[in-house]
Amino acid sequence: METKNIILELRNKAGMSQDELAEKVFVTRQAVSRWENGETTPNTETLKLLSRLFDVSINTLLGSPRQLICQCCGMPLEDSSISKETDGFFNEEYCKWCYADGKYMYHDMNDLIEVCVDTMANEQSSPEQIRAYMKELLPKLDYWKKYKNLAGAEEFT
Repeated sequence: METKNIILELRNKAGMSQDELAEKVFVTRQAVSRWENGETTPNTETLKLLSRLFDVSINTLLGSPRQLICQCCGMPLEDSSISKETDGFFNEEYCKWCYADGKYMYHDMNDLIEVCVDTMANEQSSPEQIRAYMKELLPKLDYWKKYKNLAGAEEFT
């Protein structure tokens, strides 16, 4: 779905007029009209406001152009699982289980692997298979690359 259709749908679902939406995100009604006609798209700051207002990610507002994954655990991210910053804005890098209330929840890769094994192991995937998969995946994710580079620092938040 295109951004113009997404904004129109979200606005209608919220029962707002173009004027009301414009007022909430500090633009003119004409700007909202241009978005909904596909003539323009909101700038980055306005996308952040729309994201917060409608409780959807910027990725969703832009028509989900890319599949997001948590950069800590590798889980595919959807609006309902994306973490939020303390100010309520989405943090599209992490899931809400790995990053909550402005804090990283995992500092030890082995602890995270064990949580994932407990959560993911089933008839199709044994604990050993999950453990091997996670040991290969996690070091490739941004969080663990950054964490490794900061090793030796007293605290990583």
